[in-house]
Amino acid sequence: MKLLHLSDLHLGKKLDEFSLYEDQKYILQRIVQMICAKQPDCVLLAGDIYDKPVPPAEAVVLFDNFLNQLAELKVPVCIISGNHDSAERLAFGAQLMSGSGIHFAGSYNGEEQKLVLEDEFGRVNIFLLPFLKPAVVKHWAPEEAAAEITSYHDAVKYAVSQLPLVQEERNVLVAHQFVTGAVTAGSEAVNVGGLDNIGAEVFAAFDYVALGHIHNPQNVGGNERIRYCGTPLKYSFSELQQQKSVTMVELAEKGNMKVTQLPLTPLREVRYLKDTFENLMARPNYAMFPMDANGFLQDFYYLTLTDENDVPNAMQRLQTVYRNLLQLDYDNKRTQANAELKVTEDLVEKTPLELIDDFYRLQNNQKLSEEQKQYLTNLLSEMGGDVL
Repeated sequence: MKLLHLSDLHLGKKLDEFSLYEDQKYILQRIVQMICAKQPDCVLLAGDIYDKPVPPAEAVVLFDNFLNQLAELKVPVCIISGNHDSAERLAFGAQLMSGSGIHFAGSYNGEEQKLVLEDEFGRVNIFLLPFLKPAVVKHWAPEEAAAEITSYHDAVKYAVSQLPLVQEERNVLVAHQFVTGAVTAGSEAVNVGGLDNIGAEVFAAFDYVALGHIHNPQNVGGNERIRYCGTPLKYSFSELQQQKSVTMVELAEKGNMKVTQLPLTPLREVRYLKDTFENLMARPNYAMFPMDANGFLQDFYYLTLTDENDVPNAMQRLQTVYRNLLQLDYDNKRTQANAELKVTEDLVEKTPLELIDDFYRLQNNQKLSEEQKQYLTNLLSEMGGDVL
């Protein structure tokens, strides 16, 4: 049984202010071509289909076209909602589409949502668990069980415990949560303090867990049975060094599994260059990168200037070559001096107000004003924090 694991398409997303419509359209077509070549028995889409609960019309059309192509290939597709999706909007028409092999799990309703497939080794049960919050699970749980659900971990543990697993058969779970041990890239929405952490042990009964939410492809805790496939495109500077891919899972007899990472090549790469203005504008230094028909560099760029003095109209002048310039900053003696922040006490011993003041000085090279301090003091007091 071959399963193609995708997640976090984030259709409709922009990279800074640049539309990624053409890039997402291109990568979805590459994925369709990959499906034609690899012929998986099912496609698993582990949430965050869209970047916003109310996606732009072009993103909806893009996803609709993608699903139509998969339906024409007669490949079953299992889709769950992620934290960026509107569960109800995503699953609109789910009953109708199930007849075409497109299976949605939009909202959690306390009932099992699964697809059963068979091969020469028997049944493969694919359970669909959309993004869960404790309040949603408590709503559907009996009163006694609901009283015990106080965290994301409790919510997922309870939801998993209600699934009718047959241990002699192969069981696959599609979920969209933050599992303890996963390495984030700074572009995912993770709660402060790890409040949304899920212990990997709640998934111990599954032969494979197809996860979404984390953008960096990885096995959780080194266990290839619990895996994030990552995003198909780079969606932030923090993802610059990542090789984007999809994951192919091959299930033979129970206990025998193979995981393969299939690399994806984007329409436009995301690059980072650091040099003087003169060097960045010198054609021999950028001629190796892809250019369009008009002589512009076609990829996305983050640039850092090392000139000691600010270059007049640097952004506009650089854009005559680097058309898709995402961000521009400086790294020189002045900026390095501005970034210096001497911490004379251990962070653990500092009050919230002192920590905020440190961060403000690091960001703005000046202290909080007395008026700002008073405002924050009042705000923190209202929140019940110890500010002094």
